[in-house]
Amino acid sequence: MVNIAFVLINTDMASEAEVSKALGEIGEVREVYGVYGVYDLVVRVEAESMQQLKEVISSKIRRLKNVRSTLTMIVVK
Repeated sequence: MVNIAFVLINTDMASEAEVSKALGEIGEVREVYGVYGVYDLVVRVEAESMQQLKEVISSKIRRLKNVRSTLTMIVVK
């Protein structure tokens, strides 16, 4: 079963495009959207296991340069 999460990301000022490009290079990232409001980017992430999903978010996404904070919403089926 594929596990899905949406990650809301705050970036440093004027670095949305750079972060968006870096997110696109992560294999588990399926979609990246720039948004207006409290968050700068919304990212759809898919992984084969919940553990892999957590590792992608904590080890890859949250450690990207210019990512200030994240909020993860795991999809419940």
